[in-house]
Amino acid sequence: MTALTPVERNERRRLQRRREVIRWSIRVLLVLLVFSLGVALGQAIHDNPEPGRTVTFDRTLHVPTTGAQGSTITP
Repeated sequence: MTALTPVERNERRRLQRRREVIRWSIRVLLVLLVFSLGVALGQAIHDNPEPGRTVTFDRTLHVPTTGAQGSTITP
C-alpha cells in the first residue's frame, strides 16, 4: 500500500465532497419535483366539480319593446 501525498489526499477529499454535493442536490431536486407534482394534482382535483352534482344556470331574456305596438288585424 502506498501512502498518499497531501496534494493527492486533498484532491480526493475535494472530489468526494463534490460527489456528495451532487448527490444531495439530486435528492433535493427530486423531492421538490414530487412535491410540485403533488400540489399540481391536488389543485387539479380541487378545481374539477364533483361528479353527479347538478349545475343549473338561470338566464332572464329581455325582449326589447318599441313605443307603438302593431296590430295583426287589418280592416
